[in-house]
Amino acid sequence: MTSDKPHSGGEAAPSPKELREQVEATRKELGETVEALAAKTDVKTRAQEKTAAVKQQVAAKTAQITAQIRDKAAHTAHAVQEGTPEPVRAKAAAATEQVRHQAKHVAELARDKAPEPVREKGGQSLQAARAHRAPLLGAAGALIALLLIRRARRRR
Repeated sequence: MTSDKPHSGGEAAPSPKELREQVEATRKELGETVEALAAKTDVKTRAQEKTAAVKQQVAAKTAQITAQIRDKAAHTAHAVQEGTPEPVRAKAAAATEQVRHQAKHVAELARDKAPEPVREKGGQSLQAARAHRAPLLGAAGALIALLLIRRARRRR
């Protein structure tokens, strides 16, 4: 590697140590340049990084929308419950209890007559439903209340 300036007789020639240092600095600089170019040409890694970033954005947006939907559903259920007359709420509660009782009875009959693999799958489904019981019961109660309100209005 030669310097850009021609060596003139008036300057002192660089020592071997200085030449080694220049060579080492040039190697380091060249290595960094090669690494930077390699990173730019690694399309797969760049695509994976972009995919990961998009996944994080989607997950955050999904969580935000889910929270908004839950809040609106809770607000709507509360508004329906407050706007529903007490006799209708009592009938809805009674109907809910009757549906629970019938569902329990049907589940017991199905469990007694179902083969073992079907019972195992049913048990897994039951665990999942129990884990999400509150939203399911709230939605069922709201649905029953709406149906009863609709029925009561038709009778008028």
